[in-house]
Amino acid sequence: MILNVDLNSELPIYQQLRDQIVEAIADGVLTEGSSLPATRTLASDFGINFHTVNKAYDLLRKEGLIRLNRKSGAVVTTTVADATFPSEWTARARTLLAEGIARGLSADEVLQTCRSLLESFSAKQQEDTP
Repeated sequence: MILNVDLNSELPIYQQLRDQIVEAIADGVLTEGSSLPATRTLASDFGINFHTVNKAYDLLRKEGLIRLNRKSGAVVTTTVADATFPSEWTARARTLLAEGIARGLSADEVLQTCRSLLESFSAKQQEDTP
C-alpha cells in the first residue's frame, strides 16, 4: 500500500491518512488481518508528528475498520457496522452530493461519477481474487 500526504493541503494530514486507508480497504489492497505500519515508522517516513498518525488510526479504530493491539499493532478488521452507521453515512453522502450539484454538476454527472467509483472498487477487488 502506498500512502501519499500533501503537507500543503487544507485537508488535515490525519484525515488524508484515514481516507487513503479506507480507500485501500475498499479497493481490496488491505484485507482482513493486514497490518498497517507502526505509528512512529509512518510518522518518520512522512516527517510528521506520530500523534498525527495516532489520530488517524484512532479514527479508524472508532469506525471499526482496524483494531489496535500492543503486540500486533494496527490491523485491518472487518466488523459489522453499528446501527447508526447507515444514517451517518447517508448524511455525509448527501452533503458531498449537494456540493457537486451546488458547483454546477448535473444529476447525471453526479450519478455517473458515483457509478464509476463504485465500479472501480469492484473491479480492483475482482482483480485480486484468484
